[in-house]
Amino acid sequence: MAQGILPFKYETEEKTTGMTALGGLPAYLDLAQVIGLSKSIQKHIKVRAGGQGWTDSQMVLALVLLNLAGGDCVEDIKVLEADDGFCEVLKKVEMHGLRRKVRRALLRRWRKERTRAVPSPSAIFRYLAQFHDEQQEGHRQAGKAFIPSANEHLSGFVGINQDLAAFSSLQHAESTATLDMDATLVATSKADALFCYKGYKSYQPLNTWWAEQEIILHTEFRDGNVPAGFEQLRVFEERELPGMEQQLSLPFPTMELKGKKYKVYGIVTNMDWDGEELIDWYHKRCGKSEQAHAVMKDDLAGGKLPSADFGENAAWWWIMILALNLNAMMKKLALGESWQPKRMKAVRFSLINLPGRVVNRSRRLIIRLTKNHPSLELLVEARKKIAMLKPVPCG
Repeated sequence: MAQGILPFKYETEEKTTGMTALGGLPAYLDLAQVIGLSKSIQKHIKVRAGGQGWTDSQMVLALVLLNLAGGDCVEDIKVLEADDGFCEVLKKVEMHGLRRKVRRALLRRWRKERTRAVPSPSAIFRYLAQFHDEQQEGHRQAGKAFIPSANEHLSGFVGINQDLAAFSSLQHAESTATLDMDATLVATSKADALFCYKGYKSYQPLNTWWAEQEIILHTEFRDGNVPAGFEQLRVFEERELPGMEQQLSLPFPTMELKGKKYKVYGIVTNMDWDGEELIDWYHKRCGKSEQAHAVMKDDLAGGKLPSADFGENAAWWWIMILALNLNAMMKKLALGESWQPKRMKAVRFSLINLPGRVVNRSRRLIIRLTKNHPSLELLVEARKKIAMLKPVPCG
């Protein structure tokens, strides 16, 4: 019986062919290598330290790549694993530059020969569970805003993102930092989720957008009933601006009029400018955080949370932020100015989701795209630019 109406049909290859549908995704591994992302993950997150099986770097990086490839749930990792060509590249890359002793130590983490390139869905769920602190749930009080304290593992994402921000700042040093702090609602059907001010169950992460670098400087995952302005000053004071340590701290006085305190919307700055000029300058740089929120929830996996547990969802959200920042740096540092406003739909179509074949020649891998593909030159030029970036030592 025919599969369909038109004269073609689908079949499975009988053997591994090296084919890939993600011919451009390895370029992000180039950028991650220069940034030192794997080293940063191993430095700041110790869930898998000294154990067997997958390392923290392999776990987190697999989920970052899943976000970039278009996956939005844990089960989508199966599609990444089924891509023979990309998996071959990933296995090769993770051993690149390691001393023999380190390579052997990685191999000894497996009792049997490792067959997968990325973790299974069940392994990922077990890993994410380590970021949840059940004791924090006992501190909740009905009707009151509460932000669970991050456990040691979840706090590690702050350090990783600081390393990314430091790398971005090193490439383009800035004397000005415009920070746009805003929360976004992530609708959910999780039974334990709380209602937001719009009347539906959600979470409401607070994000800090660094306008000049076009990255998320920090995020704090929150329940839906936590107001956007709740403990906003604490979040601001806790974060550092890499490369701008010489800047003075800014005061946030409250306004009191006729014995009453008022919450005032304002622009806090240390620049001695005319008010109208300052407001115009501010509006040109801010407001893009809303666009970033759309990318988080629609283009990446931030809009589909994996668990009913707060800590697991917070870790999932943080990994999405790492993917967002990695892509932002790819566009700004490697692809050029014309790519900066492009959403993930365009990036995946022209850069990531490229058909190709991975060929092993003389201990080197070659990713062959189809003949005369217009994206080949783009990939080659991007890799050249990445190779010339200034690396930031991790640790």
